[in-house]
Amino acid sequence: MEENWFIKLFTVIDSPAHIALLYAIVIAVGVYLGKIKVFGISLGVTFVLFAGILVGHLYHISGYTSAAPLGTLTFIQDFGLVLFVFMIGLQVGPGFFESFGKAGVKLNALAASAILLNILVMFGCYFAFFHFRENHTNADLPMMVGTLYGAVTNTPGLGAANEALNSLADKYFNGDVPQIASAYACAYPLGVLGIIGAIVLVRYMCRIKLEKEEAALEELAGANANQKPYKMHLEVSNKYLEGKTLLQVHNFLNRDFVVSRLVHKGELCIPNRDTVFHLGDQMLIVCAEADQEAITAFIGPKLDIDFEQQDQPFVSKRILVTNPKVNGKSFGEMHFSSVYGVNVTRVTRHGMDIFASPSLPLQVGDRIMVVGPQDAVDRVANMMGNSIKRLDAPNIATIFVGIIVGIVFGSLPFIPGMPLMKLGIAGGPLIIAILIGRYGYKVKLVTYTTTSANMMLREIGLVLFLASVGIKAGAEFFGTVMSGDGLLYVLTGFLITIIPILIIGPIARRMKFNYFTIAGMLAGTYTDPPALAYANSICSKEAPAVGYSTVYPLAMFLRILTAQLIVLFCCGLL
Repeated sequence: MEENWFIKLFTVIDSPAHIALLYAIVIAVGVYLGKIKVFGISLGVTFVLFAGILVGHLYHISGYTSAAPLGTLTFIQDFGLVLFVFMIGLQVGPGFFESFGKAGVKLNALAASAILLNILVMFGCYFAFFHFRENHTNADLPMMVGTLYGAVTNTPGLGAANEALNSLADKYFNGDVPQIASAYACAYPLGVLGIIGAIVLVRYMCRIKLEKEEAALEELAGANANQKPYKMHLEVSNKYLEGKTLLQVHNFLNRDFVVSRLVHKGELCIPNRDTVFHLGDQMLIVCAEADQEAITAFIGPKLDIDFEQQDQPFVSKRILVTNPKVNGKSFGEMHFSSVYGVNVTRVTRHGMDIFASPSLPLQVGDRIMVVGPQDAVDRVANMMGNSIKRLDAPNIATIFVGIIVGIVFGSLPFIPGMPLMKLGIAGGPLIIAILIGRYGYKVKLVTYTTTSANMMLREIGLVLFLASVGIKAGAEFFGTVMSGDGLLYVLTGFLITIIPILIIGPIARRMKFNYFTIAGMLAGTYTDPPALAYANSICSKEAPAVGYSTVYPLAMFLRILTAQLIVLFCCGLL
C-alpha cells in the first residue's frame, strides 16, 4: 500500500533514506539534549552517543538485529573517526612542538605522568575486580579500556581502541568484538563531574587561596615578553652609533628589532639595512617586549611623540597573507625593506601577536602589520594576496591528501614481523595531520583552515562516529548496565578519573605552578572542555587556557596512541 511509505522509512534498514534519517534523528536529538545543563554542566555533543544507544536498543527490542546494516555503520563510524582526528591534528599541529619550551616541558611531563597513572589505575582495577573472578572472559580488559576512556572523557581514544579491537576480532574474539562503548557510556557522566571535583579537591588539599593566585599572575604578567611586540619612539644619543648602518647596529646589539620609520633633519624615511644612523635621529622601533630595555639603553632615550599622528604620507596597514606562493618563506627571505620600501613590525597568528623576526616563516592566514608609503604598502598587499574570500573555503585537497598519507602510514606495522602492531586509521592520520599542520608549508601544502571550518568538519566527524558507536552498542548496553558489571564500570571509572589528579595536582603545586595553570593543565590532560570552562570561571586571567593549550596536543596524541597500544599488546594476552 502506498500509505506504508512512511513506515518503510523506519523499517527497511538497508535503504539510503532510512540510514540518512536514522543518523539525522540520532544526531539532532543528541545535540539538543547535550545542551541541557545539570548543576551548570552539560555533556555536550557526547550525548549523541547516548541517543544512538537508545535508538539501537529500541530496534533491538523490536526484533531487528541492527538499526542499519553493520557494514554501513562500521564505514560511517571509521570515516567519522578519521575526519575527526585529522582535523584535531591540523588544529594542534602548529603549536605541538612549540609546547615543549621552558615551562611547557614540565607541564607536558606532568600530563604524560597523569596519563600513565590513568592506565595503571585501570589495570589495577582490572586485576582487583575482573581478572581473578570465576566468570572472567577475554572481553573484560577491552571493556575496562572503554571504561578508561569514558573516565577521562576522551572520545578519540575510544575510537582508536575500537579500531584496534576490530583488527583483533577474528584472532582473539571469534569475530565478536566487545562493545566497549557501553563501558565508556557508564563511566563518562561521572568522569565529567569527577574531573572538576578532583580539581576543586586539589585546591583544598594544597590550601590554595584564589586571591593570592590571581595576585601572583599579575606579578608574572611580563614573563612571556619574548614574543610580544613592543613599540617605542627613540632618539639616537649613543656617540658610537654615529655613521653606523642599521645592519651594523643590529648585528652588534644581537637583538631582533625593526625600525619602521626614521626622521633625519626633519625628513621622514622608511629605513633599510644600509640606512646610516646619526646623533639626534628619531625613530619608531618595534621589538620583543623583553628586549626593549636593552635596546633603549644602547640607542637612546624614549620620546613622547607619535609618528603615526604626525606623518600622513606613511600608513600602517594590516595585510592578510592568502597567496600560497609565499607560504613558508621567512621574513628575511622576503626583503620587505630593501625591495618593497616597507617594514613589517608584527604578525597576528591564531589570535596572538608575534614579533616579526627575520627567521619567522610566513603562513597563509597570518595578518602582518606593514608600515610605509601608501603605494608601497598596496604593492605588498597585492603580493601577499590580502583576499579574505580566498580563506573562506577550506583547502579540501590538503585535507584529503593528508588523510591518504595518514591511512597508508597508519597501515604500516611499526614492529617488523608483527602486522597487527600498527597505528591504524586513528593514530596514522593524527600524526600526519600534526606534521602537516606544522611543516606542510615546506612541501607547498596550504594547511590554513578557518576556525569555523575546522570545527565544522571536526564536529561532523565526531557526531558520525558517536552515532555509529551508540547504535551498534544499543543492543547490549542496558543488559550491561543492569548487570553487576555496569556498576563496576561506574566505580572503577570514578577511581580512574580522580586518583591521578589527586596525585599529579599536589606534585605540580610543589613545582611552584600557579593553581589556575594546574587546573588548565589537568583539564587539557583529560581533554575535557567542561573542566576548562570551570577553571576559566574562577580566574580572570588566561592562565587556565594557557595550561590547557600547552598540554592538549601531546595529551590527545598520547590518549589515542596508548589506546591502541593497550589493545594490541594486552587485550589478546590478559
